[in-house]
Amino acid sequence: MVFSTIIRRAASSVAPLAVRAVVGTQRTHHDILFNSLKNIVVSQELCRRTFLPTFFNFSSVAKRSSSDESLLKTIESEIKCAEESDDHDRVEEKPDGFPFEIQDNPGQQTISLKREYQGEVIKVEVHMPDLVTGDVGNDNDDDDDDSEKSNQSSIPLVISVSKGNKLCLEFGCTAYPDEITIDSLSVKEPEASEDQIAYEGPDFMDLDENLQKAFHKYLEIRGIKPSTTNFLHEYMINKDSREYLMWLKNLKKFIEK
Repeated sequence: MVFSTIIRRAASSVAPLAVRAVVGTQRTHHDILFNSLKNIVVSQELCRRTFLPTFFNFSSVAKRSSSDESLLKTIESEIKCAEESDDHDRVEEKPDGFPFEIQDNPGQQTISLKREYQGEVIKVEVHMPDLVTGDVGNDNDDDDDDSEKSNQSSIPLVISVSKGNKLCLEFGCTAYPDEITIDSLSVKEPEASEDQIAYEGPDFMDLDENLQKAFHKYLEIRGIKPSTTNFLHEYMINKDSREYLMWLKNLKKFIEK
């Protein structure tokens, strides 16, 4: 009887321990499984936050690169066409008696001419040519000089004639084939402030005809004559081709970076 009581007490005391042991084991496994699942979910979230934007960035870069490659091919094709032209490497020979020293800086759209004549310093700024290609129709059949000039290529010139630090004359001219027109004439002071607006005189075409002819002769004696400007016209056409080719190559370098 006593023995049976002892066994029941022992069993009753052992059972809760066994249950706690089993439950503890189950909780441990559940915790491990839960933590594992939790880690998987966190990892997936990190993947979405980290790798997916990176994937889309790569896609965007790839798209831009494809676009750049297409642009590069077009530029390279244009470079090839420009190199096949003879204008970019043609060297024009100066005409006999060409009195000016030419200063031509790559990358600039103008060239500068300079010479001295009987104590005067003569400078000429030559701009890119205004080219006219093909036949330009004239509906009114107007044969006046203005209509003819509008159908011809030309180059703008800015000519200054100075004597030391004193006043200088500045001519605005347009050079056509075998002809030079004076568009403006002003007297300027070298030390005048840029804020001051100097009187530039009347419109050149409003001057007396004899005075106009005298100024044309004045420039011709100083080297501004058709043989000079015709050479400059061809020179600037070639410069335009060289500058265009250089511009294309600089574009290519930029896109390739």
